Amino acid sequence: MEAIRDARSFMSAARAAARMKPVVVIKAGRNQAAAKAAASHTGALAGVDAVYDAAFRRAGLLRVRTLDELFSAAETLTHVPKLTGRRIGILTNGGGAGVMAVDTLMDLGGTLAELHPDTTARLDAALPPTWSRANPVDIIGDAGPDRYAVAMDAMLADGGIDAVVAMNCPTALASSRAAAEAVIAASDRWNRGYSRKKPVIAAWLGSDDGSSALFARARIPCLSSPDRAIEGIMQLVRYADAQEALTATPPDLLAGFSPDRAKARAAIAHALADGRDWMTAVEVTDLLSAYDLPIVPAMACATAFEAVDAAGKLLETASAVVAKIASPDILHKSDVGGVELGLVSSDQVIHAMRRIIGRARAARPEARIEGITLHPMIFAPKAVELIAGVTDDPLFGPVLVFGRGGTAVEVINDRALALVPLDVNLALDVIGRTRVARQIAGYRDRKPVDRQALAVLLVKLSQMVAENPEIREIDLNPLIADSERITIVDARVAVNADTRPAIMHDTRMAGHPRLAIRPYPSEWETTVTLKSGLVVQLRPIRPEDERLYPDFFSKMTPDDMRLRFFSLVKEFGHAFIARLTQIDYARAMAFIAIEAETGDMLGAVRLHGDPDGVSGEYAIAVRSDLKGEGLGWVLMQQIIAFARREGYSRIDGEVLRENTTMLAMCEALGFAMRPQPDGPDIVGVSLDLSGPPPAD
Repeated sequence: MEAIRDARSFMSAARAAARMKPVVVIKAGRNQAAAKAAASHTGALAGVDAVYDAAFRRAGLLRVRTLDELFSAAETLTHVPKLTGRRIGILTNGGGAGVMAVDTLMDLGGTLAELHPDTTARLDAALPPTWSRANPVDIIGDAGPDRYAVAMDAMLADGGIDAVVAMNCPTALASSRAAAEAVIAASDRWNRGYSRKKPVIAAWLGSDDGSSALFARARIPCLSSPDRAIEGIMQLVRYADAQEALTATPPDLLAGFSPDRAKARAAIAHALADGRDWMTAVEVTDLLSAYDLPIVPAMACATAFEAVDAAGKLLETASAVVAKIASPDILHKSDVGGVELGLVSSDQVIHAMRRIIGRARAARPEARIEGITLHPMIFAPKAVELIAGVTDDPLFGPVLVFGRGGTAVEVINDRALALVPLDVNLALDVIGRTRVARQIAGYRDRKPVDRQALAVLLVKLSQMVAENPEIREIDLNPLIADSERITIVDARVAVNADTRPAIMHDTRMAGHPRLAIRPYPSEWETTVTLKSGLVVQLRPIRPEDERLYPDFFSKMTPDDMRLRFFSLVKEFGHAFIARLTQIDYARAMAFIAIEAETGDMLGAVRLHGDPDGVSGEYAIAVRSDLKGEGLGWVLMQQIIAFARREGYSRIDGEVLRENTTMLAMCEALGFAMRPQPDGPDIVGVSLDLSGPPPAD
């Protein structure tokens, strides 16, 4: 791949493809310099290639760097069983090759399995006393096929080993081909005899004596070096991780969260009305607090009198205050001596104000100086300094950046990126991909930071950006976190009234015009009252709704389930329900009905669009005890309204001929009926949306 023209279409297609089969991508130009200098710390941390990495990761694609890796990935992913764990066992007849393999495994973030005591005892009984007695299992250079067979059988039977890399260094004392035959036979014995399949990858070093052909016939990848073999096994790990991430159900940690959108819009509008790109400290405080983001309060002081008044108010509850330069032209305040800490009286504030303004004018004579801002000082000696922010990529739109914060943030360069919007699982993944995550986990006398609370903060930040397309850049630095609290000490936000993307997407689907992934469409949330007076919340489905489905299905009769799924479905596992709840809003929509009082799920309707967006197929289910309440009619009207708004020209569906209630509803809604040639018991229904909607 050289470049992507339409990020929204690419992400939608890539996510759909990656759910069905492995997709490996190699992209050239990964060291290309950024197109423009970044104004903020966040922008400086987000390089062009790092954004591509974040996009590929979000879509579930496996990125490789070289053609060798590409071919290794293709061979590995197509020939071996699905990996069910991350613990790797290494078998070798050469200690040096084993050490090289472990080095590569650790470099790539792999997990070296620990041998079970039973496995060690089994190997002790069959191997020379000089064997390694640990993983890697070094069976010594003179190992013949018998040792390979015993070691492979023991390692494959070890419940703590999920995959085996078997290596051979050629020697004059034993046949490499015979060793290959032993490895193949052991793999075949295990994978034929046990339900839990375990991948095996071979690395046969030196000249080929026909071993590679044997492995090829056995569909076991045979690679030329320990490094390549480990890279191959890590492709399996990455693919398993990607599949798990695509269907993981995030915890519902934001239940009941409702931002003050009007307050946020007012703060943004005030900055835009003044023609400013960067919001003032007070505007930023209003914006962030509207989304329950823990920003330190700010009071603007244009004169000494205002500074004295503000200091008096703040010092009533705070032991000290912080003074910062207020200027739309100075982004990095510490660069001009624009910050003073630990001010405990009004006199100190006045003197600090004079010094700060004097230093700023000396360093930046052209800058507009609006005075200072005062903030209560936060004392957290054991806190970790973090950075969280959003930068605007010209192709993929808003990108969240998280990592180690402070004034040396670019020098440390510890950061992870993710495309907006995020859920809690994605936020936790971003945190875990940084080096500072080890500090967050706690060490010595430092208690751990609440990682879930930090993830919730990132999700709220993501939601704020997704709901306000005028936001172009956010820099929360430092964000200090300890075991007791998380506080945003300093924040900058850039806005722009032009919300169009730098590179146009397919804008048929509504939503934030610059987001490569369409966010949760909160504009479709509504409340309805059924015939009995039951109050129902109608909203788009979310991944967190998976927990509602088991109880919902339990309240549908077997016959109603058969009418919905066209067959009797006995079990609904995570993978099945995840396909219902984790949808791409750019390709599909599902609305669920929730009882307002209890939170129980009452029904759902979904529409899955064709890739070209011309037509979509609907499906609907309502709890059996709610027949006659009119909920089915409400759900169908909602999905039809959505399809019209999104520009679909037709809605299609299939209904069992015996489902007379559904057929009658379709007829009343204006659907045309047609017989299905491949199923006389099925009626095809179709609603033409090309004309104006019918009058109520």
